[in-house]
Amino acid sequence: MLDWFASFGGWAWIVLGLVLIAGETLAPGVFLLWLGLAALLTGAVVGLTGLVWQGACLVFAALALASVLLGRIVTRRKNEEPDAAQGLNDRGRQLVGRVFRLETTMTGGEGRIRVGDSSWRVTGPELLAGAEIRVVRVEGATLVVEKA
Repeated sequence: MLDWFASFGGWAWIVLGLVLIAGETLAPGVFLLWLGLAALLTGAVVGLTGLVWQGACLVFAALALASVLLGRIVTRRKNEEPDAAQGLNDRGRQLVGRVFRLETTMTGGEGRIRVGDSSWRVTGPELLAGAEIRVVRVEGATLVVEKA
């Protein structure tokens, strides 16, 4: 079977690369894309140099490893954008470090603050309404605060 595959030369690798890239649309996860690119590059190398299938397989293995590692670096940078993007769906975490005024007096270590059009439950030291507080962490849907 490998003789049949090898008889197509670099074209077999190019077809394999296109099939892998097309497979990415069926199973998205940006993994088959890198393998497909490695296969396309292998096809180009085989087409230009006339490598035998054993050499082509080694070239593909090296290019696949390199392209997957490069892909991880590229996608990791994309996911690690500024703090505004982090915690996009975690509003409480976005409030950590910010200073607000107490809406109600803290009784029993609990009170409320207003953030935009939302009211948040806060826990912390006993303070009067109107005191400035800083959010130090989030525990579930409750903000833990300290005096600012």
